[in-house]
Amino acid sequence: MNTSITAAQLKAALDGKEPPLVIDVRRPPAFRAAPDMAAGALRRDPGAIEAWAKEKEAIPYDVPDVHFSHDGELCSFDAFLKTYRLAGDPALARLAVIVRGADTARLELAPQAAGLLAVSLGLSRNFRDDHEMLKHGMVMYDALYVWCKEGQDETRTWNPDVYR
Repeated sequence: MNTSITAAQLKAALDGKEPPLVIDVRRPPAFRAAPDMAAGALRRDPGAIEAWAKEKEAIPYDVPDVHFSHDGELCSFDAFLKTYRLAGDPALARLAVIVRGADTARLELAPQAAGLLAVSLGLSRNFRDDHEMLKHGMVMYDALYVWCKEGQDETRTWNPDVYR
């Protein structure tokens, strides 16, 4: 069953009502073959998301009332760490604070949160293809993880007086 629609069809479907939940479940080759199509762009009752995801063997996240979503002051990244028992990694725990700050508009949680938000928003505007954007975004997250793990004490300066 083809559930893909064009951007024009999606725009026509919006008609001022609740926006549809757009879940692109295609593999990268299919996405590259038809990047102007939105796979699975269907109007869904938020209460039916889990059943739909189960039927499609997908894992929903960042929508209300699913396992991987915001919970109080925590964000989906926190839920991933908890579920996969990764919260014991001190670098991931530090990274979670940065991500939480950027993802919940609480930039005061970590000085790096504003930078993560800025770079994430910039990436989403630089890349039309979500998969390409994610590829570049993962480099950023990997770099932040390494910084959280071993680079926090390092600084850069162009001030020669520091070295005298």
